[in-house]
Amino acid sequence: MDHIEKIAAQLPEYGLDAMLITSESGERYALGFHGEGLLLVTKEGAQYTTDGRYIEAAREQIAGAEVLLTTPDKGHLAFAREYIEAKQLHNVGFESGAMTVDGHKKYTQALPCVLTPAQDLLDGLRASKDEGELALMRRAQAITDEAFKAILNFIRPGMTEREIAARLVYELLSRGGEKVSFDPIVAAGPNGSRPHAVPGDQIVEAGMFITMDFGCKVGGYCSDMTRTVALGQPTEEMEAVYNAVLAAQKAGINAARAGVTGKEIDEAARRVLREAGYGEYFSHGFGHSLGVDIHESPSANSKEIRAMPMGAVISAEPGVYIPGEFGVRIEDVLILHENGCEDITRSPKDLIVL
Repeated sequence: MDHIEKIAAQLPEYGLDAMLITSESGERYALGFHGEGLLLVTKEGAQYTTDGRYIEAAREQIAGAEVLLTTPDKGHLAFAREYIEAKQLHNVGFESGAMTVDGHKKYTQALPCVLTPAQDLLDGLRASKDEGELALMRRAQAITDEAFKAILNFIRPGMTEREIAARLVYELLSRGGEKVSFDPIVAAGPNGSRPHAVPGDQIVEAGMFITMDFGCKVGGYCSDMTRTVALGQPTEEMEAVYNAVLAAQKAGINAARAGVTGKEIDEAARRVLREAGYGEYFSHGFGHSLGVDIHESPSANSKEIRAMPMGAVISAEPGVYIPGEFGVRIEDVLILHENGCEDITRSPKDLIVL
């Protein structure tokens, strides 16, 4: 699955003769392949260069571009320079959100063209997923659901956060995940008040909440899920917070559809937590887009005033984080449609007590 034709079709709108793609995520989106290479897309075709580590796989898997082998004597820039000269390409877009200052200097000095920032071209295309992309994300999410079911049978008092995180990785990969979408978050007890806690030597004990945030990749596309479970009977306060977060998530999901702004979706959930008295403890946005990268654009947060496009895939993950005590986050993944959304996360959301 590649998106060469979609990229090529956008070039005239941006006044470009070609698009230069050098990042891992850009390469994966454009080609359905990643080989640490260099891709040039024009209205008439595309050229991709890679080295001997990837050339065999590239020639087997890439259909939308001419694939060329770099050598110590002729590298990516030499091939790109020849291609630009032969095709008389003058204005070439580049991934301004991914290229470093040093990288831009190197390409500017080596290539006989004007390099124009064009991150919006790729971001705009990537914001709306097609059926091929959605199929991969549904499969990744199904694996994540299976891993959650398995981890519930694994957790025991006396384990560390790190042990649970390691088991999550095993469960994801053993079920068909290519790699994890990100390093899993496992936060027990007071560590749960840190939304991006790093799993450590905290021992899980009865009376604690355990928050687990994890996902995997299939075909280069991410899943993402968070569940908070109780080890032993929770307190009334813990149950009250959990129920408030779940109500907030449901409110955000009910508001989520193509054509509304990310701010409107976020506010639907945030309002529930404010009214429950926990508004000050919700410290991040309702959700973010995901796809090839775990965080993409646009987001469902209080600053996003753009309308969400059809086919956008976003997380739905409100949370309450009470410093020194505990935290609760519940996260699903949604596909946005004109009249609502499809929740592709199947794991139960009512509080699970282990």
